[in-house]
Amino acid sequence: MPLHIETPLVPSSPLSREGLEVWLKLEALQPPGSFKIRGIGHACERHAQAGKRRFVSSSGGNAGLAVAYAGRRLGLPVTVVVPETTSARARALIEAEGAELRVHGAAWHEANALALSLVDEATAFLHPFDDPLLWEGHASLIDEALRQGARFDAVLLSVGGGGLLAGVVEGLARNGLATPVFAVETHGAASLARSVEAGHRVELSEIATVATSLAARQVCEQAFELTQRHDIRPVLVSDREALQACERFLDDHRLLVEPACGAALAALEAADLTAFRSVLVVVCGGAVATIDTIRAASAVLAPAA
Repeated sequence: MPLHIETPLVPSSPLSREGLEVWLKLEALQPPGSFKIRGIGHACERHAQAGKRRFVSSSGGNAGLAVAYAGRRLGLPVTVVVPETTSARARALIEAEGAELRVHGAAWHEANALALSLVDEATAFLHPFDDPLLWEGHASLIDEALRQGARFDAVLLSVGGGGLLAGVVEGLARNGLATPVFAVETHGAASLARSVEAGHRVELSEIATVATSLAARQVCEQAFELTQRHDIRPVLVSDREALQACERFLDDHRLLVEPACGAALAALEAADLTAFRSVLVVVCGGAVATIDTIRAASAVLAPAA
C-alpha cells in the first residue's frame, strides 16, 4: 500500500464559469496535509527497500512533515533540521509525527548543510523537490485523476522548487498527454517565470512573499528544462490575490489551504484560460496555515489600489 491516499476529484461549481469547467484534485486531504507525501512517500519506500534505516530532511514545511509521516508509517527514525524562522506550528506538527527536530541556522541553506552532515551509509536524505524519485511519485496524481474519470485540456498548479511541476508533466507524458500546464508563482517568488523570461535558470536575489512554500530562490534544473519541451505557461499573482483565494476557497469548499495553494486558485482569474473548456487544478494543500495566519498576513498588506 502506498503511503499516500487516493484524494477526491470534484467539480467546482463556485469556481467554474460559462465555458470553463473546473475540476479540483484535493491533495489538501492527504494525511500530512499536502501532495508532498506522494513523492516523498514513494522515495522513502524505495530507500527503505534499498536498506536505508533512517531518514533526514531539511524542510520545515510540507516536505519535512511528509518525511516525518513516512518515517512513522515505515517504522524508521527521522531527523528534520529546520531554520530558526520555522514557525512554532510547523515544528509542533513535525514533532507530533515522532520525528527528531533540530533547529539550526538563520536560513534554509544553513539547516540543509547540517542535515547533509548527518547522512551516512544507513541514512537517506530527502530533498524537498529536486529528486527524480519525488517526481515519479508525484506523477501518480495524474494517473489517479485520469483513472477517476477526469477529462481536462489544461492543468493549473503552484510552483516553488518545481517538484510538483516535474511530477505532473511526467504523469502527463506517461499517459500520452501533451496538456498545457499553467505554472503559478507569486510576484515575490517568481524563479520559474524569471528563468523562462531570461532563457536560463535564474537565482533570485531575494524572496518576498507570504506564500512561503513557494520561496525557492531557484527552481530545479528539471523544472526549467521541461519548459523547453512541454507547453508550460508561467502565471504570476499577487500575495493579496493568493490570500483572498484562500479565504474564498474556505467559504466555497470548506477547506483551508495555504497561500502557496491560494496562488494556484487565484490564477483561475489571472491566467488566460479562454481557449480551454476544462481545467484540472491541483489543490496542493498545506498543513501549517491557519485562518488566523492568513488573515493576519492580509491585514499587513497595503490596501489594494
